[in-house]
Amino acid sequence: MAGGDDFQTGRATPTLGQLSASIARIGATSIGGGLTSWMMREFVQERRWLSSEEFLSGLAVAQALPGVNVVNLSIWIGWRLHGAAGAAAAAAAIILPGLGLIGALAAGFSLLGALPATHRFLAGAVAVAIGLSLAMGVQAARPVARQPVPAGLMVLCFILAGPLRLPALPIIVGLGLAGIGWQFWIGRDKGGRHA
Repeated sequence: MAGGDDFQTGRATPTLGQLSASIARIGATSIGGGLTSWMMREFVQERRWLSSEEFLSGLAVAQALPGVNVVNLSIWIGWRLHGAAGAAAAAAAIILPGLGLIGALAAGFSLLGALPATHRFLAGAVAVAIGLSLAMGVQAARPVARQPVPAGLMVLCFILAGPLRLPALPIIVGLGLAGIGWQFWIGRDKGGRHA
């Protein structure tokens, strides 16, 4: 599929090379986490290759599946934009740069791990990753917070996973099914269309 405009949505469609380059750049330069936030900014806000709703749907799927969320999300984005070829290219683009970097860092850490500066660097990277994840959470929560039932599910999830520290799987299954049921319920009121 060549790049261009999607006439149904008016959004630009990247070439496979543009998609791979964007994902590889994110995978190679995001140290300490925060990739999901960066991906939302890159693909939704800046390049407009996906809508916010599409991205958040992909993120929900990525989080519900086993594996690394950002790899799952990259594969989903690749599939959404370029089918099987996009999924394969996106998987390689997100995994290979990080694999090379972690190999180099592991070799370096074995030499520099005893230095206090190494540990300060890692502590700084963790702080930035947490900040990026928090920013992503706030951005993703804004549209949900406008709807009472989804907002309630979001708050309940936060309480169950945070302060109560319950296991993730029952929370995902229970609240996920509640959210899906709610969407089908409100879709029933719209003439059978599911929101």
